[in-house]
Amino acid sequence: MNRPWLSSYPKGVNADIDPLRYSSLLGVFDSSVKNYASLPAFTNFGHSITYRELEQKTRDLAAYFQSVPNLCKGDRIAIMMPNLLQNPVAIFAALKAGLTVVNINPLYTARELHHQLKD
Repeated sequence: MNRPWLSSYPKGVNADIDPLRYSSLLGVFDSSVKNYASLPAFTNFGHSITYRELEQKTRDLAAYFQSVPNLCKGDRIAIMMPNLLQNPVAIFAALKAGLTVVNINPLYTARELHHQLKD
């Protein structure tokens, strides 16, 4: 298969991945926190959050999610917010708490939102 986009990859970026390297998305998250703790994980509106800060905020919010009486492992949680620093915190916290993330675009129309939540 011809993959012309590979010529745009920076030096050192592998063309292929090992799909068995991590057992889950949280495995990738934990590895990234361990390897890049002091580096910026996300930047938005001139403010950055390091992987270490992301992990701490994620852990705190996951603990909160686990303390909500009617929220159990495997439950779905809808996350509807723009692409702000709080978004990855909420998503990874929900995953750490064992919840299933339903990511909702805040620009959905009422009809689209209704369908997404009902589905």
